[in-house]
Amino acid sequence: MPYALEPKNKTRKRPSLRKLFKPLEAPLSKAILEARGNRPLQMTFEDQLHALIYFHLEEHVSGRHLLHVLKEDDFARETIAPKAGINKSSFFEAINSRGLDQLMEIYQALQANATKILPAEMGNLGDLVAIDGSLIDAVLSMYWADYRGGSKKAKTHIGFDINRGIPTKIFLTNGKGDERPFVSQILSPGQTGVLDRYYQRHKSFDQWQTEKKHFVCRIKEHTTITIIGANAVKPEGIVFYDAVVLLGTKGVNQTEKPLRVVGYRVVKEEYWIATDRFDLSAEEVALVYKLRWNIETFFGWWKRHLKVYHLIARSRHGLMVQILAGLITYLLLAIYCHEEHNEKVSIKRVRELRCKIRNEERLLDSAPPDPLHHVISGDGVLYAKT
Repeated sequence: MPYALEPKNKTRKRPSLRKLFKPLEAPLSKAILEARGNRPLQMTFEDQLHALIYFHLEEHVSGRHLLHVLKEDDFARETIAPKAGINKSSFFEAINSRGLDQLMEIYQALQANATKILPAEMGNLGDLVAIDGSLIDAVLSMYWADYRGGSKKAKTHIGFDINRGIPTKIFLTNGKGDERPFVSQILSPGQTGVLDRYYQRHKSFDQWQTEKKHFVCRIKEHTTITIIGANAVKPEGIVFYDAVVLLGTKGVNQTEKPLRVVGYRVVKEEYWIATDRFDLSAEEVALVYKLRWNIETFFGWWKRHLKVYHLIARSRHGLMVQILAGLITYLLLAIYCHEEHNEKVSIKRVRELRCKIRNEERLLDSAPPDPLHHVISGDGVLYAKT
């Protein structure tokens, strides 16, 4: 049987798919995954990554749904699936037991690349990172995802680059996992963590300042405050309080390092914000905290439009694989939307991309065959077939 001289490049004639996957080329060349035994991998790491990206891009609702599409859909079978196909047991074994380290390498490289490419919209306010956790509904067989009696949940702890609108670092715990210890792991020196009042802990405020990691954190309204010095506030503005203080009760939980508290009012809601950013105006501190909502918007969009929390794995390893793939998909879309439209990610652009990929596939299917096709016969002789 003759063999093609130049094997078909799956994405060569699909420019939109090639543009989407292009940022993966360099990190994929360094992400090596080898078989543990003598048998070759039925699904290479590149196949695994492409299948998971396709799962999120096309809003599949389960692993079985994805496998059905990879088998029955012409485009998915020829472009996304492994050459020999993939059976259910091999697919789920791969998701639950391998590829995690390689996915983390891909994610970190892609995140660094996106940081260089995407503009920092609020750069005058500093390097802002919103930090929050998000619960994932688990099933009872996921014994590691402890939450409360009769309920299992996992929790992602994510940093979100507010200026560029992309995720940074991620950690996974059970549902009861405390979010506060992850702040120091997510932030780098010089960055500013933007945090809700759950993260209020006076010992942490001292620690972060020692680590040269800044914070803008909402605090409880009735927190004990010892004023060191008051700052003037603009009359009739939203800010009604601005002072350098110590927080907490002396001898019990009082901060050792002075910080700043800004109080402002929006409609009838009062916000009290603790920060070590003395370089910002009080109004800018209020704006920074307002921008924390961007991570909530990200979580909602990510869950709704990329179906990230539809479980295709039940092990801690597999769930982390799934989440990293969802983050990688989002970063690819962020880069694509910026380079193609000079816009942030939106469901409008994602839907356009899905249609473009499908339309290019139809054009490829309807194109007339190449009149001259070079092949190699079984005895190794090169000839042309018309």
